[in-house]
Amino acid sequence: MLDGDKMKLGEVLIKHKVITQEQLNKALKEQEESGDLLGESLLKLGYVEEETMYYPILAEHLGIEYIDLKKTEVKPDALAQIPAKYAYYYKVLPLDFQEDVLTIALTNPLDIHIIDGISLVVKSKLKTVLASEKDILEALRKYYGVGAETIDQIMGSVESSESSELGVEDIDDIGSEASVGKLLNQILLEAYKDRATDIHIEPYEKELSIRYRIDGALYDAKVPANILHFKEAINSRIKILSNINIAEKRLPQDGRFKVKVKDIDLDLRVSFLPTPFGESVVIRILNATRLYSLEELGLVKSNLKLLDNMIKSPHGIIFVTGPTGSGKTTTLYSCLSRINKIDRKIITIEDPIEYQMRGITQTQINPRIGFRFKDGLRSILRHDPDIIMVGEVRDLETAEISVQVALTGHLVFSTLHTNDAASGVTRLLDMGVEAYLIASSVQCFMAQRLVRLVCPDCKVAEKISAEVIREFDLLPEEAEGLEVYKGRGCDNCKHTGYQGRQGIYEFLPLSDDIQEMIMSRATAAQIRTRAVEMGMKTLRQDGWEKIKQGMTTPSEVLRVTQEE
Repeated sequence: MLDGDKMKLGEVLIKHKVITQEQLNKALKEQEESGDLLGESLLKLGYVEEETMYYPILAEHLGIEYIDLKKTEVKPDALAQIPAKYAYYYKVLPLDFQEDVLTIALTNPLDIHIIDGISLVVKSKLKTVLASEKDILEALRKYYGVGAETIDQIMGSVESSESSELGVEDIDDIGSEASVGKLLNQILLEAYKDRATDIHIEPYEKELSIRYRIDGALYDAKVPANILHFKEAINSRIKILSNINIAEKRLPQDGRFKVKVKDIDLDLRVSFLPTPFGESVVIRILNATRLYSLEELGLVKSNLKLLDNMIKSPHGIIFVTGPTGSGKTTTLYSCLSRINKIDRKIITIEDPIEYQMRGITQTQINPRIGFRFKDGLRSILRHDPDIIMVGEVRDLETAEISVQVALTGHLVFSTLHTNDAASGVTRLLDMGVEAYLIASSVQCFMAQRLVRLVCPDCKVAEKISAEVIREFDLLPEEAEGLEVYKGRGCDNCKHTGYQGRQGIYEFLPLSDDIQEMIMSRATAAQIRTRAVEMGMKTLRQDGWEKIKQGMTTPSEVLRVTQEE
């Protein structure tokens, strides 16, 4: 990595069989053209892996200690010695501070310019150790907080004015100028990298909390304490981008704006809510270019075939049921994407529109001006549709119009908030829909939940417990010798043991037997029992199949399914 004695370093790497002579020659040629250091050229060309091979050997070659920052404790008093803006600028991480000696980790411990620069900030003696650049950048975000260097720069030179540009902003292209816009971009970019679906910006009396929702759970996004001074500026920046009234701080407000990360467009939905200490903000992150196919949803083969056949039907209603955040809308979009053909007119009425889909006419309800689901449905029928998606059936009128639409030769998709598939029947009956209309119009009730998947990087097997055997009602022969998996927790999964999510499903097609039970107004429990006798897999049973495949854990399936 260092300029001194390049060929000698290259020979050391060849000796350790890290690279070949041919690779070294190519790296030296690339280095001459780019002006990079030898190590940077080797890393760029993919000839070495920094953590496992290159840096430990480089440290041995230089006679300098190599530190694995993932296993190293960073002392708070050391962090206090170097302000965030200098730590980020020089890419150095202070590790320890004892007896007037500050230990710092950097990627080039012999670079005299970096050492001189840090010496101007720190009056103590410096001890240098080697660490990978990737680890240093991750540690800087972890210990100083997201946007810490930007806040330092803003506070060092308070801006008199904030310029903003409406439209789609490339948040991955964060310029050098410190601004509240740059700070917001860093918060958004960090959330995207962490696979967050929501950002919660919450003001309290003496702090501003920022949390990311990842795989359904909220995690603290470490931010500097002095970000509290910028809460109003951050809110104003979000409002400008979302075209929301900046002066209004007493009423809830909603809006949306778009940003770009590399070639990916992100659609951000924004909600402001007044609190005693300022406005609380929630930003929902929607990947406008990422639609899941039916195969990616986690359906077993039999259910995938069943759903595929149903969505190709010319008429009827398919209801997806489940609580908020269970992935119902994603499933509906996947179904629409599958049948979105040039010869079909598809219209959706939603609250709100989450994904923009080419070839589909989408409209959003607006209750404030009297435009509700039932009003939209009536208008849609005059628009000559083949397929209709109704975001949610909330009342009798919407339910009755949906049924009539299905009976007159249209395919309808919609959602209900119920715990399981069988409860969808009783929900419609409770609304006042006639039993014969449900039996003759509905094709299927489909319940779903999202379960977190075991992190592949820290996955370990364990013996099945007596509690799991009892909860899943397993026979002794089923449980004998069976192993389940869990994640121990690592940096990649934020020490939760989980990474990513997938659906578990419960399909209740309306067979002749189920239709007769609906006509006789059977209870949800009776319908459910009969459906299981006929072969329906419950949510928990579908979850058990994913447990056996090592995809998720028993505790995760038990968490999202009710007792059966």
